[in-house]
Amino acid sequence: MSTIGVLARADLQEAGPVVRDLVTWLRERGHRPCLEEATAALGGPEVEPGCLVATGGELAGRADALVVLGGDGTLLAASRLLERPIPVLGVNFGSLGFLTEITLPELYPTLEGVLGGRFEHEDRRLLRAIVQRQGQDDVTQDVLNDVVVTKAGPSRIIEVDVAVDGLFVSSFRADGMIVSSPTGSTAYNLAAGGPILRPTLPAMVVTPICPHMLSNRPLVVGDESRVEVRLRAARGVEVYTALDGQETFALADGDGVTVTGSPSRLKLVTARGRDHFEVLRTKLKWGDSSANDRRT
Repeated sequence: MSTIGVLARADLQEAGPVVRDLVTWLRERGHRPCLEEATAALGGPEVEPGCLVATGGELAGRADALVVLGGDGTLLAASRLLERPIPVLGVNFGSLGFLTEITLPELYPTLEGVLGGRFEHEDRRLLRAIVQRQGQDDVTQDVLNDVVVTKAGPSRIIEVDVAVDGLFVSSFRADGMIVSSPTGSTAYNLAAGGPILRPTLPAMVVTPICPHMLSNRPLVVGDESRVEVRLRAARGVEVYTALDGQETFALADGDGVTVTGSPSRLKLVTARGRDHFEVLRTKLKWGDSSANDRRT
């Protein structure tokens, strides 16, 4: 590997010293750092000599591996830039993240393993969303976490039709609908009462948001399935579809979104010796006696 990309959350000032140290560390080992423009600004003028500075899209095209400094949202944004499966290290600046599970003390040992071709990783399949709106061209994008159809106003519920592989499932009266990847199952899906899926499971989960009927429950389907969510009735409120929570499209009655598995994968580097269940225990505080003590 020759070119190592570095992308940090644009407003993460505490990442500045890490960017500077990382650039020095890479140069000393004969690797060329490539910094996203806002990341280079965080590092200051001293990091630019001898570095490539590029837009996010250019960075993704040039890098042989990518270091993401921030939280899960930063890694979500980075995943949408990638067009090929390069190793991605998500480095968290706060508590352990579901996606950014590399801690700062683990950064250099993990990166050294990546540069030497000795690292553990998971292939996370993305979802492909096709937003279909009457009178407008379809929009096709890949997402790592989820596709959400929901309303902007708090007062009324909406009605959506859901079909899987062309077979009608049901009409749902609810605040909205989530179609989540296994990676995204610990995000909005979990908050809405959906199940936690193992990240490498070949599946998607369809979860209604606050459904009117208590019998409506999440539905798990294979990741080769084709899930269609179509807005039947907006009932006077604004409705939109959100892709990974980072880009939204307004929907009218009859509009919808089709979701299936994407051919794209995210090559997510994992911390040596830490598994998915340890991350769940840490983030969700399963078996945390201190949390139990506070409730008694």
